[in-house]
Amino acid sequence: MPMVKRSEFLPWLPPMGRKTLFALALFGICFAFAFPVLWLILTSLRPESGVYYVHRGTEFTLGSFAEVLSDDRIVGAFLNSALISTLATVFSLLVTVSSGYMLSRFTGPASRIWFGTIYVFRCVPYISWVLPLYFVTQSWGIYDTYTGLLLPHVAVHICFFSWLMKGFFDGIDPSMEYAAMIDGCTRWGAFIRVAVPSALPAISALAVLCWLFTWNEFLFALILTGNRVPMITVVMAQFVTEMGLRWNLMAATAVMALVPAFLIALFGQKYVIRGLRI
Repeated sequence: MPMVKRSEFLPWLPPMGRKTLFALALFGICFAFAFPVLWLILTSLRPESGVYYVHRGTEFTLGSFAEVLSDDRIVGAFLNSALISTLATVFSLLVTVSSGYMLSRFTGPASRIWFGTIYVFRCVPYISWVLPLYFVTQSWGIYDTYTGLLLPHVAVHICFFSWLMKGFFDGIDPSMEYAAMIDGCTRWGAFIRVAVPSALPAISALAVLCWLFTWNEFLFALILTGNRVPMITVVMAQFVTEMGLRWNLMAATAVMALVPAFLIALFGQKYVIRGLRI
């Protein structure tokens, strides 16, 4: 007698009812994630007088975006954030890829010491770095400069992404590197010609994550910068006047900050998914 397989999830519901319930639950989860973004976009399109009233009406305007774009400080903050994010990604990958490869392929004292170092740094709470970094940048004369903001970002990325890169290299069969070394390649040559091309999906995924983390970072930008190198995450939080918060301008700036992050995530998602499969 053939066995009848019964569903363990709400067996008292008919199949169509379970599908409907699953679709409603999926829609609710998606709506919960999308609702803050939709509310932010609607607020950015409201006139300033329509932001604070219960009966908001149906009037929409692009005046908030025009006012934001006419502010040189906000435009400069966008450019600073884009430049710091790109440079932090490039410098972080230059170190992280070789660091992850060393942690994956070597088990000597140098590898163990490096592994212990980044492990200790990862155990330290993120916020506890900020105050010492403030005094260090002040004493080195790099406070409120690109260098003073770039170095902490690169250090944090190296500590965090070296672990991920090690996991990616662990998933790559080293036999091709050994074959290359038998054919005359040095270890460094095998790394450049064989290991790095094999790990390109993972490296691309890390590049996307590095850029997004730096673009969205707030604490370093708040403590380690002032008026010379403003960042968009800090400028966005400065729409405070004597009459209160200017929500429409803040929302317009936030929507503009969402665009490059959304595009990077959209075009980089296939690399992230492919990298996670390694």
